[in-house]
Amino acid sequence: MTTKEWARAALSHPTFTGISHAHLGGLIEELAAPWTARRQSALQERRGGKRRQQPGAGPKRDLVFTDRVLVTMVHLRHQLPHAALAELYGLERSTITRAIAEIRPLLAERGFAVPDRPGVRLRTLTDVFAYAAAENVTLRIDGTETQVRRPKAHRPGRCAFVSGNRKQNTMKTTTVSDSQGRTLWSGADPPGRMHDQTAMRTEGIAEQLRLHSQVKAEVDEGYRGLANEFPDQVSAPPKEPKEGAPLGEQYACREMRRRQSSARICVEHANAEHKQWRPLQRFLGRREHYPATHRAIAALVSDRAAQRATRRKPSTELVPVSMTAC
Repeated sequence: MTTKEWARAALSHPTFTGISHAHLGGLIEELAAPWTARRQSALQERRGGKRRQQPGAGPKRDLVFTDRVLVTMVHLRHQLPHAALAELYGLERSTITRAIAEIRPLLAERGFAVPDRPGVRLRTLTDVFAYAAAENVTLRIDGTETQVRRPKAHRPGRCAFVSGNRKQNTMKTTTVSDSQGRTLWSGADPPGRMHDQTAMRTEGIAEQLRLHSQVKAEVDEGYRGLANEFPDQVSAPPKEPKEGAPLGEQYACREMRRRQSSARICVEHANAEHKQWRPLQRFLGRREHYPATHRAIAALVSDRAAQRATRRKPSTELVPVSMTAC
């Protein structure tokens, strides 16, 4: 067995890719057409016209398409260095870097799987709110942060990545899920210094709430301004009572906050699923590659989450029992 065949057989295991063999096979089949189209477009632009040779002529590529998808998946799952992957395949590091640069954008553009709707994918917030309005889904919205490289000294905007919450250089990402923690959308990747609510407003969430007045959402303290603007749609934890308030008021507020947190906690579980992938625990690559990396991982996680069966809440209506039946 040659080096490339051995590497392909070893790295295709779910332990390295983070997905099943069936999922990997479907992913390769899904990405083949867009990758070929982009490659042919780039070749035509480079030579300035139509090809002059027969299909199949010219130099052969060091990595076939399947291996390109494979090394990208392993890099996304474990953040394995390009040099290590190149050593496994017996190639130059630059070959692995180019392969990942080709496949990662395709993974990021796939969109997010819809529960109980095979083949349908959500790519924008407009799609998410339209889906929530049609299916009567209450959205859960939350932000998360990932540590990134610190910008070099004396660069403009160096302090923009310093998070006031974590006291580290981070980038923020907003996640939208349903009531079972299944990711419906993930995006809005600003520097860590930007407030969660500001990041969502720049993506147009306020406009979407105005356009879809029937859509409701559960949020945390960071989106209180949004809840104040849309009190009938957005639910945030109530403010804690002032010092010296009656015990009854304190207990009532505590119970309301507990219930609201219980309804919103599923989006935290969705973020936890993303964090199982190594690059989203601490991103070691270039900061400009983080948005595509996060969206690619979130889309892959949504594929698995969408396969979870929808749990139906049992009715709590009391049914009277006739005396004769007793």
